[in-house]
Amino acid sequence: MTVRTCAAVAAILASAGCGASPSAEQPGSGPPVNVHAASLKEGFGTMERLVQAAQKEGTLTVVGLPRDWANYGEIIDAFAEEYGIEVKQLEPGASSRRALDTAAKLKPDVFDLTLEEAVGAGGRFAPYKVQGWLDVPDHVKDPAGAWYAAYGGYMSIGYDPRAVPAPASFADLAKPGYKVALDGDPLRSQAAFSGVMAASLRAGSPQPQQGVALFARLKQAGQLTSPASANTVVTWDHVNAAREARDSAAWKVVIPRDAPLGAFHVQAIDKAAPHPAAARLWQEFLFSDQGQNLFQKGWTRPARGEAMLMRGTLDTEQASKLPKAPGPPVLLTIPQTDAGKTYVKKQWAKSTG
Repeated sequence: MTVRTCAAVAAILASAGCGASPSAEQPGSGPPVNVHAASLKEGFGTMERLVQAAQKEGTLTVVGLPRDWANYGEIIDAFAEEYGIEVKQLEPGASSRRALDTAAKLKPDVFDLTLEEAVGAGGRFAPYKVQGWLDVPDHVKDPAGAWYAAYGGYMSIGYDPRAVPAPASFADLAKPGYKVALDGDPLRSQAAFSGVMAASLRAGSPQPQQGVALFARLKQAGQLTSPASANTVVTWDHVNAAREARDSAAWKVVIPRDAPLGAFHVQAIDKAAPHPAAARLWQEFLFSDQGQNLFQKGWTRPARGEAMLMRGTLDTEQASKLPKAPGPPVLLTIPQTDAGKTYVKKQWAKSTG
């Protein structure tokens, strides 16, 4: 148990039996706590008081967080151990859309969402600006604090170097020998859809018809297959990098220079969070140096990474192991994403069915 946690536990024990609510005056600790506040300073004053309020709630409920995605298993365990708070995991495999659709029933405290889904549901979130707010790039956070990017990545090509040469571009996948898979069905999977959109980039601009056409050619040539049968998989670089880390002789990953499509996952607090203080503590943990380095350990790129590098708090050894990025990511706008989904919905089955 850390010194910070010990201090918080001591404060709880000192106030036990006093019947204080989360908004009541805490002994010797200043003004009343407001567990629904939009910042640490406004609602708690100090991290110790936030920890105390969260520990009184005792639980954090999360949804759609697979333990093998972005190192969430270690992140959840570290949070629970650090603060002595139980983390209840609901539907770990739920997509962003599923997490939002089931929120009224499941009652999660927090969300991990694609940027597209977060923008569309912003009114359902409780604004909260973490202490590292200014380090998060402006273009991947809501100005009012409803949602904010925690980590991101690039679309990549993972391949078996024993079977095929390193592809320099998506066009190379049409060459003989490549057995290619997307990470799911692009009509249902965000990763698969993003793979099609990455293949569609022309001079940084998405051309959905080009992406669909490529995979149609692969299908016609008998080169489009399932991940289990593929020697080449198009998916996020952190997924391919994790596979490479397990067996570097059998798997490599490359981000095509002409298609640096990127995306961020964002965090948000449910307005109806059953454990509002724990939800805010969770966000502070995810955006702390420790939390951001844990995301990077899962082969993702932390949103505060640039600021942390400047301050010397980024795990540079792990950063050096990430797949080499060809440059700043191309981030699709919401209109571009909508247009891409409309085209793929109309043409994918016709072209690859």
